[in-house]
Amino acid sequence: MAKPKITVLFYSTYGTNHTVASAAAEAAEAAGAEVRLRRVKETAPTEIVEGQDAWKAQLEKMQDIPEVSADDMEWADGYFLSSPTRYGVVASQMRAFIDTLGPLWQEGKLANKTFTASTSANTSHGGQETTLQSLYITAMHWGCILVPPGYADPVKFEDNGNPYGFSMQAGEFTDLHRRSVGYQARRLVEMTQKLVA
Repeated sequence: MAKPKITVLFYSTYGTNHTVASAAAEAAEAAGAEVRLRRVKETAPTEIVEGQDAWKAQLEKMQDIPEVSADDMEWADGYFLSSPTRYGVVASQMRAFIDTLGPLWQEGKLANKTFTASTSANTSHGGQETTLQSLYITAMHWGCILVPPGYADPVKFEDNGNPYGFSMQAGEFTDLHRRSVGYQARRLVEMTQKLVA
């Protein structure tokens, strides 16, 4: 049986979504997927990034993770995206990459793949659900098959209960968070396996 191929794609300013994506990649591999962990290119001006020690340190910390390419999107059978919330929608860095995918979309090379998403914000009500919904709207344009976590596992009643996708207030990544992300990644792999079998 072929292993489902999953691209775990993230953008992270201060580290939260890097941590989430790494946990998702680990869980997807443990569930039997072939995984590519990829980061979105930083598009903020260098002087802005270097003017904030935490931002600069996080960018340096991720240098061993390849930047995502269109090939990583075409290669995959499914996607796990993780991005911060910015003003109630996805961070502009993630959006900038998404906006380069028009040629693949026009050729139908993003269609019929599974898609799930996660996010974080500095506050508990900072637009996390609208960010996830905006990502899912993009996935619908691509022709993807949405795989939100729903309430199909008891962990969703223990974490913040967001049925659209894992979300958290930026900060400490707890064992409960890891279990919730792990469930969402496993669900993605299981649904993708059914499609590629």
